[in-house]
Amino acid sequence: MKKLSLRTLLIVVAVFVALITSLITIAFCEVDNKIMWRIFLLVFCLSLVSSIFFLFFIHFIVFKKINNLLDKVKDFRSSEKSGAIYNEGNELDKLDSEIQAWANDRKEEIERLKKLEVYRKEFLGNVSHELKTPIFNIQGYVLTLLDGGLEDETINRSQLETGELQIEPEKFDIVALTKDVCEAQEMKATAKGIMLSMPGDGKPVYVYADRFRIRQVLVNLIVNSVKYGKEYGETKIRFYDAGEKVSIEVADNGLGISKEHLPRLFERFYRVDKSRSREMGGTGLGLAIVKHILEGHNQTINVMSTEGVGTVFSFTLKKG
Repeated sequence: MKKLSLRTLLIVVAVFVALITSLITIAFCEVDNKIMWRIFLLVFCLSLVSSIFFLFFIHFIVFKKINNLLDKVKDFRSSEKSGAIYNEGNELDKLDSEIQAWANDRKEEIERLKKLEVYRKEFLGNVSHELKTPIFNIQGYVLTLLDGGLEDETINRSQLETGELQIEPEKFDIVALTKDVCEAQEMKATAKGIMLSMPGDGKPVYVYADRFRIRQVLVNLIVNSVKYGKEYGETKIRFYDAGEKVSIEVADNGLGISKEHLPRLFERFYRVDKSRSREMGGTGLGLAIVKHILEGHNQTINVMSTEGVGTVFSFTLKKG
C-alpha cells in the first residue's frame, strides 16, 4: 500500500478539522434548514482555509529545520563517502534513512578502528619482543666485560663472530658428557613431562674434539628438544659407530618442522615460529653456533623432520 505524502495528509487533517468545526457550529444555531446549510458551508470554507494555512505554516517552520538538518547529514556523509542515500518519501523518512546510514557508517568505522588497534598492539608487541632479546643479550655481555671480562682475552672477543674459532681437541667420553648435560636439563624436562633417554649400558664412547665446544653443541640441541617438544614427549640421544667417526643423534617426538624451513634452520637469527620463539626466549643463534662449532671440527650436522612426528639432529665427531 502506497504511503500518503505529508502534504496530502495535512490536507486531509485540515478537511477533518473544518468538518468538525462546521458541525459543532450548526449544532448551536437555531435557524431553518436553508440558512443552516449556508452557515455550514461558510464555516466549513473558513475553517478549511484557516486549517490549511495554519498546518502548512507549521509544516514550513518545522520542516525547514528538518531539511536543514537533512542537508547537513547528507553533506557530512558525502564528504566521507561518495554519494548519499536518497530515498523516496517525506522529509522525516529521508532524515531517518540518512541518520540510519550515518549510524551504520560510524559502526563500520568503529569496527575498523578496533581492528587497527589490535594490529597496532600486535605490531608494538612484535617490535618490543624483537628488540628485547638482543638488548638483554648485549646488556649481559656488557655486564660481563665490566665485571672483569674486559681484561680477559678468552672472553673479550667473540670468536664465533670473527671466524677465529679456536679448537682445543682432546680425547673424552662423549657418553659421559651427554649424561652431564641431560642431568643439567632434567628439571626443565620434568616440568614438561619430557623424558631424556640414553643407551642403557652406559658404555663409554671416546671422541677427539674440543670438550667445551661439544658441550655447547649438546646443550643447544637438548635444550631445543625440551623447549619446543610436546608435553609428555621424549628426547632420545643415541651414538653410532661410523667407521673413523662417531655419529650422535638427538631425536624427539615433538611437533616437527615443515620442509620449507629446513634449508634455513642453521642461519643466524632464523626462527621457525617467531611468536612462539619470543615467548620461549632465545636469540635465534643456537643452531648457527652449533653448525659453526662443528665446521670448526671439520664435521657436519644434519636435520630430518616430519611435522607431527618429530625431529632428528645428527652430527659426527672424530673417534678418540
